[in-house]
Amino acid sequence: MSSQRLNITIDGEHAAKLASLAARVHVNEGTLARSLLSTAIDDLDPDPANVASLLDGIDGAFERAQLGADQAAAGDTIALDEL
Repeated sequence: MSSQRLNITIDGEHAAKLASLAARVHVNEGTLARSLLSTAIDDLDPDPANVASLLDGIDGAFERAQLGADQAAAGDTIALDEL
């Protein structure tokens, strides 16, 4: 099975909770985060209505998506091979 690296930024409150939980169970924060994210993805209902509802619950998600679309339309992008 192949794997893919994904960098995720979380706010300070969630980072503190993750660090506390990782310390209690004696595992690395990254290992715990991977496990939690994998479980959440496995449990996700792939019904598009549920995915849309999930995305609607993310604060500022629409605004960030709109900003990205505006930046792309203005040509303010970076080629994938330059990342």
